[in-house]
Amino acid sequence: MSISEAAPISKGALWTGRALSAVVILFMIFDGVIKLPPLAIVTETMAGLGWPADPNIARLLGIIGLASTALYALPRTSVLGAILLTAYMGGAISTHVRIGNPLFSHTLFGVYLGVILWGGLYLRDARVRALIPFSR
Repeated sequence: MSISEAAPISKGALWTGRALSAVVILFMIFDGVIKLPPLAIVTETMAGLGWPADPNIARLLGIIGLASTALYALPRTSVLGAILLTAYMGGAISTHVRIGNPLFSHTLFGVYLGVILWGGLYLRDARVRALIPFSR
C-alpha cells in the first residue's frame, strides 16, 4: 500500500494525534532538561536505579533523550525519532525490571509512553498508516 492509498484521516483524528504526540514531546523535554544540570535529585535517583551517580552520565542520557525527541517532533524525521525513543524507553523498562520495581506504575510506564508515542504518530502521519494498515 502506498502513502497515497493510506486511509484518509479526519481532522479530529489528526488533532488527537498531534495532542498525543505533544504529551510525549513535553514529557521527554522535561525528562531531558532536568538531566542537563548537575541536580542532586537526578543523580540520587539514578543511583537508586543502579546507574552511577555521575552527572555526566545523566547529562548524556538527557542529550540522547532530547535529540531523539527533536527528531520525533519534526515531521520529516518523526519515524526515526519514534524508533529512537522506543529504544530509549526500552532501556528504562529494562532498568525497572532489573531492580524489581512495581510492574504497572514503574516498569510499564515506558510501554504506556510508547503506545501514546506510536498512536500519536499513526494518527498524524500517513506514512505510518500506510505501513501499518489496521483496515483496508
